[in-house]
Amino acid sequence: MNLPFTQLPSDYALLPTVSFVIPNLDNDMHDGSVAQGDAWLQTNLAAYAQWALAHNSLLVVTFDECDTTAPVATTPILTVFYGAGVTQTVSWIAVNHYSLLRLLDDIYGLPFLGEEVQAQRIQGLWD
Repeated sequence: MNLPFTQLPSDYALLPTVSFVIPNLDNDMHDGSVAQGDAWLQTNLAAYAQWALAHNSLLVVTFDECDTTAPVATTPILTVFYGAGVTQTVSWIAVNHYSLLRLLDDIYGLPFLGEEVQAQRIQGLWD
């Protein structure tokens, strides 16, 4: 299912088991400012974040870029895990698109495919 964000249901229980929300380039801090992206997150994901805490759900917010003025290998890309059972911590676990896919397969007991076989397992964030 591919829907515009304006069609996100206010009853989050109606969402599919796994959903991706991708803001536009202004609101994802690519072309817009950090303040604009922060405001978008607060306005559009704060309610879901609170729902996730109460409904054994997991919100993952990740960025696809880093500070392009620094070497990529030395600049971490922020990924936030928020929801029921997530331990509040700062971790320097290397997370990439393959490890996020592996996390979903871990959660649902699915076999690993392609590059995710080699991806580092995301662990240590839950009680």
